Amino acid sequence: MSTFANQLKSEIARIAKKENKAENAALKKASTQYRSEIAALKRRLAALESMVGKIGKQAAKAGAEVVTAEDDEKSLRFRVAGFASLRKKLGVSANEMGALLGVSGQSVYKWEQGKAKPRASQMNAIAAVRKLGKKQVAELLAAE
Repeated sequence: MSTFANQLKSEIARIAKKENKAENAALKKASTQYRSEIAALKRRLAALESMVGKIGKQAAKAGAEVVTAEDDEKSLRFRVAGFASLRKKLGVSANEMGALLGVSGQSVYKWEQGKAKPRASQMNAIAAVRKLGKKQVAELLAAE
């Protein structure tokens, strides 16, 4: 009886190994397929990133040319000392300057102290106020 039991045991072990081998082979095949797909995706991603970098450089060059042309036409820059002297030259308070620009007096104080910078839309308003004289500013403030 013991030889029959041993043979049955060994046959069951052999069949189990055969089944495991078949299952493992399918898993290994799927795993290698996934790895090759991942590698292909990584290569594609690297190629796309390279293309984006090249396009970005080209756009930066083209944008730099456009920006320099726009800067030549209209150079809007903000200097703290220049803004403070403009306000003093016009003889207006910070609240009045804020009213002219459409901002609060507190914003004007922060700009003059260098704690904040005006936005692009506010830079256009500052540029417009720079072109005004004392009389025009007084008329605008009286109208408001």
